[in-house]
Amino acid sequence: MNIAITSGLLLMPPAFHAGLNAWSSGNGTSGSPTWAGAANAGIVPGDQDFGSCLEIVKQQSTTRLRFMGETPIWPGIYLRISAGLKCVAGAFCSARIAGWAGDGQRNEVPGLVTTGATVAMDSYGQIIEISAIVSVGARQGVDMVWGTRPVYGHFGLDLVGANGGAIRIESIRIEDVSSAFVPALIDWVDVRDFGAVGDGVTNDRAAFIAADQAANGGGIVVPEGTFFISGDIGIEAPIRFKGTIRTPTATRVSFMQSFDFPTYAAAFGDETLGLKKALQALFGYTDHVSLDLCGRRVDLTEPLDIAALAPNLTGFSNRRVIMNGSIMAVEGPAWDSGRRTSSATYNPNQPLVLSNVANIGAIEVGSRVSGNGVGREVYVRAKNVAQGRLTLSQPLYGGAGTRNYTFDRYRYMFDFSGVGQVSRLNFVDIDFNCNGIASTIMLPPQGEMIAIRDCYFTRPKDRAITSIGRGCQDLLVDRCQFLSNDMDLPAQQRTSIAINVNANDVKMRNNRFVRFAHFMVAHGGGHIITGNHWFQGDGSGQGLRYAGLVLTLTNVQTTITGNYIDNSSIEWTNEHSARPDFSGDEFSFGGLTITGNTFLCSNTVNWFTWLTVKPHGSGHFIHGLTVAGNVFKALYGNVDRIDRVDTSIADLDYSNMRNIQFEGNMFNGINTYVANPLMLQHTQSTASDSWTLPVVQGLPFRGWARAVQSVVAETALTTASGARVSEMPWVQTQIGSSNRQLRLNWSTPVRGRIAIYARMDRPQ
Repeated sequence: MNIAITSGLLLMPPAFHAGLNAWSSGNGTSGSPTWAGAANAGIVPGDQDFGSCLEIVKQQSTTRLRFMGETPIWPGIYLRISAGLKCVAGAFCSARIAGWAGDGQRNEVPGLVTTGATVAMDSYGQIIEISAIVSVGARQGVDMVWGTRPVYGHFGLDLVGANGGAIRIESIRIEDVSSAFVPALIDWVDVRDFGAVGDGVTNDRAAFIAADQAANGGGIVVPEGTFFISGDIGIEAPIRFKGTIRTPTATRVSFMQSFDFPTYAAAFGDETLGLKKALQALFGYTDHVSLDLCGRRVDLTEPLDIAALAPNLTGFSNRRVIMNGSIMAVEGPAWDSGRRTSSATYNPNQPLVLSNVANIGAIEVGSRVSGNGVGREVYVRAKNVAQGRLTLSQPLYGGAGTRNYTFDRYRYMFDFSGVGQVSRLNFVDIDFNCNGIASTIMLPPQGEMIAIRDCYFTRPKDRAITSIGRGCQDLLVDRCQFLSNDMDLPAQQRTSIAINVNANDVKMRNNRFVRFAHFMVAHGGGHIITGNHWFQGDGSGQGLRYAGLVLTLTNVQTTITGNYIDNSSIEWTNEHSARPDFSGDEFSFGGLTITGNTFLCSNTVNWFTWLTVKPHGSGHFIHGLTVAGNVFKALYGNVDRIDRVDTSIADLDYSNMRNIQFEGNMFNGINTYVANPLMLQHTQSTASDSWTLPVVQGLPFRGWARAVQSVVAETALTTASGARVSEMPWVQTQIGSSNRQLRLNWSTPVRGRIAIYARMDRPQ
């Protein structure tokens, strides 16, 4: 910028011979005395060096010469005031450039440097040049830094020292030398030109705002130094940093046209702090929707506690996207898990409350609760220290009582536990490299439609995605890979879990999970789990295999379709129930559809099953289950069957089963074919009027033989003498001590072979 060009201003003062009434012997302001008519000053018309010039006989200790014109002072403008002079007689003195600063009300601005360097004259006729540079900004080479208060100045020189000398002055020159300070790309402005100090103490907020306003379509440069900013600020212009900025925690800094991680990392001089401040701005109701990591790797030295970095954030529902980069946990004490053990009282009448909690102040929100009677993935959602109460994410099945509980608090890269509600947050194309040091994402207590897609979760120490409340409502996880930190451990020693959810309508699609203790522990209903591959095998011969997917709601209304379920099972429980015994006013196990999946196991024990129901209370039954069109295959050793009931706590009520469809499945390496209805063949070699079939093994979950769908004779039915019989038998179900036998009754003893379709359920 050059004001002589851009504003058409003539900065150069008139020559002395044009009249000395333009030159003041005071400070140059209106009404100050001039040199016109002064007895000790006059115009010399023909000096051999200067031509026409001014000669002054010095009579005061400080003799002033000021141009009475008001020279403007603008941010970004650098003025050089210079003069050539010589001593021609009398005592030698010294000279310096000097000025007077005025504000918009034409008052003097105090406290400024108003003089340049002093130069001595020590021989007659020797020409000396004096100069000084004046500017708003404190940059190297500026002699008089005036800041933003002055709007104009009166400039000239001072003669100081001994009196009696005759001094001739060629001229006073005022020039715009901004080109020496401003980069070649003149559409960039420097915050120093607008009064920024950069000492890490002075609040430079106003200077940044002024620079932003002056950029006018260009950009802003922040030079070396530490610039302190207190108070929220939004910068509209593009900005780049050589120096850094420092702010209080609560100050929000928004770079509207440079909103990306590299800019924030450069701005704050630290990758973790830069990401914190970028997230603070992202959730600060600013104009930007996405935070782009620009393909950069962020070395994260501590958890990102969203409530701490954005202390005024209580809820957020606008779409926001964090995208395109890698976040790597760097080892340090900030990632150390916390653990507390305390006694507390549980009452099923308040199913989500622990009361009378000892040492409650030391228990952190977001802690996982474990102990007798506690199901998997129960977390502390909130706490009330004054009342000694903890709010839980799920009820406890263990009944009323006072017990000791353990509270483990894992450390997450992104921790939203302290923010009441967050919705419509997206993580896209992020590589979360936890390095076995950190867990990954803790969801907020409330929220919906949080989406995670095309991301990699590598070695989360304890958990990948944790829900401590209902922030998982409508959670979308698509096309992600989850690699366990327990990869090299046998299945029975693994402790890490990829995902847990508490709310409804979760969509898990086209993901891959490798060797976790469980890939997902899911409460809630309405889930769609499709196109995923979860693998939990190990290199152990005859190794144990555990649940990949754990469903903890009885009536789940969930679809599991088109997945590759590899060396793991689906376990269906009601462990998140305060009253786990069945009562007539609730649904029991039902609403589950398992279709079109590939089930595989290898090198495992023969009692492994892919589908396990584990009731945590008595009286439960299944009333709505479809297992159809799946492939079950065992390699390197057969398994006995695909399904079982875990009766370690309670068994099912087999007399109340209904609406169960097991059909169209394919079995390889499975000893027992399981179906409902199940086709049985029976050959009666000796004529009898009562055929009792063997114990039926192939009904799902070893269910009772409760109904017969059809009976078909596959050979002629004949009496002992060979006479043909054409009648139909009448059927008795639930025969024998196990209730898993059928009996066909005839009016006369017959023999032959029949095919019978048996069911373990009834429609009501």
